[in-house]
Amino acid sequence: MVCAQMLFKSLTDPYSPANKGSFRPIRLLTREGSVFHASEPAPLGFYYEIELRVYDIMWRCLAPHMPDRLASGHFASVCGTFIGGVHPDTGRQYTIIEPQLGGWGASPGRDGNNAIFCGFHGETYNCPAEINEARNGLLVDRMELNLEPGGEGKFRGGRGIVMDYRIRADNGFLTVGYTRSKFPAWSLDGGREGSPNYVRVLGRDGSDQRFAFVSGLTTHTDDIIRVVTGNGGGLGDPKARDRAAVEEDIRNGLITRERAREVYGC
Repeated sequence: MVCAQMLFKSLTDPYSPANKGSFRPIRLLTREGSVFHASEPAPLGFYYEIELRVYDIMWRCLAPHMPDRLASGHFASVCGTFIGGVHPDTGRQYTIIEPQLGGWGASPGRDGNNAIFCGFHGETYNCPAEINEARNGLLVDRMELNLEPGGEGKFRGGRGIVMDYRIRADNGFLTVGYTRSKFPAWSLDGGREGSPNYVRVLGRDGSDQRFAFVSGLTTHTDDIIRVVTGNGGGLGDPKARDRAAVEEDIRNGLITRERAREVYGC
């Protein structure tokens, strides 16, 4: 119901205060026993990702019919990242519970936003690198825009991020639950789909593991946890993109000239 309310309010009257009358027209129909209407004793984990899936389904069904109000698909995951262990300087236990930023979809007349929280997120914040490093047993080696292919179009999807956490002590743990890892953000009107959400664990022993879901993975000193969030979906034929916009993307390092020639034909 919350998903339906959010979408309905954003389409009808997004700026006024919400009250019971705001949602009076909604009649909610579900199928009991489905993933969206779980019944005992069915387990439910990462509930917010399930909410995001039904929210995104509604959005995707309506978007082709309301192009002036709904953009292409976004990275559509809270990308909840749980990292913990013992702080090497203080000996205190720490646990990071951090949502991640990602790319939003293109809409008619404009590119998607870069590095914004997902559409179903609202009550927590990303932690500044300086505070993360001071309070927790890790270093933030980098945080930058995701330059993977995906989201090209007449108007392109926004960029996700790449973030590297470097662990400073042994016997820590990692738990993540990312959806939209197999099927990337959907596009509209001939644009290209975005890119997936995932985590890579680059071990100090040279190992390289990729996950969308993992629970209690043991981490060690100098392991790198690399968060990669998806680019939003594009809108319109990439060959119709304004040449000046392509040149600006090249200047900003968002795409190479070779890739621009391949995708945009210029």
